[in-house]
Amino acid sequence: MQNISRMQSFFLITFLVAVWGASWPIYKIALAYTPPLLFAGMRTLLGGLMLAALLYPRRSLIRWKQNWQVYLISSVFNVILFYGLQTVGLMYMPSGLFSVLVYLQPVLVGVFAWLWLGEPMNTSKIAGLVIGFLGVATVSAGGFSGHIAIVGIVLALMTGLSWALGTVYVKKTSGRVDSLWLVAFQCFFGGIVLTGAGSVTEGFAEIVWNIPYIVGLVFGIVIGISASWAVYFKLVQSGEASKVASYTFLVPLISVFSGTLFLKEPFTFNLVIGLILIGVSIYWVNRKPAALKQAAMPHPHSAKASG
Repeated sequence: MQNISRMQSFFLITFLVAVWGASWPIYKIALAYTPPLLFAGMRTLLGGLMLAALLYPRRSLIRWKQNWQVYLISSVFNVILFYGLQTVGLMYMPSGLFSVLVYLQPVLVGVFAWLWLGEPMNTSKIAGLVIGFLGVATVSAGGFSGHIAIVGIVLALMTGLSWALGTVYVKKTSGRVDSLWLVAFQCFFGGIVLTGAGSVTEGFAEIVWNIPYIVGLVFGIVIGISASWAVYFKLVQSGEASKVASYTFLVPLISVFSGTLFLKEPFTFNLVIGLILIGVSIYWVNRKPAALKQAAMPHPHSAKASG
């Protein structure tokens, strides 16, 4: 596993948050012209195929016999359950509340990474994850009105849980698989299942092949699925899963902000408060405890001793 520099990490996180945040309004426009399950399935399936074609010269890194279980398990958690539950769940409750429940994911990643990966857990990290969740809740508060069904709440929680489990599983198996091939296979397998389910329950005839739909599909295939998942797994494999997950609190914020810019949705006081809370959250999750800082500092007598 190759570590990345702080500057590389900054640019990759910025790219990831910007893409995932912008995806919501882009997909929202496209979904007016396509059934949701088919849209999710086609962009993941075609994204996986495109990435596999680009990676074909590096096919020796697949190591199918050793890694096929990793590819399948990752596709179940990160694509089939994540996109499938999300697509169905949004039919039962407002998108704002749904996104809040899904973004329990960074909190769950923090707990699972502590339990299963041995990542450190301290008071500041716990506080940061809780504050970040409150920030997401504040940003999404405008979408709380409307019909709420118990099944929608369950599906939203299961969506966040599957994403958290998928993230921790990828981190745990990071030494075994190539991250790009992992994205290609999870999108390919997951895309087959979602497209198959969509073709049975929906119908290709319902797709309107116009510019908004094609833009949304192409964006999803090239950037929203292939590139963003590759960047996310690269970050998770190179650092603490819980710290990387904390930055995804920014995604609903960017989503609401981009909706304000491009869909003329209202700019609210909640957005400002949410921004502050999420900023505080990321700082607290990523700060080093005082004891570690002290340990990292050179001892005052070390220079004299070495001299």
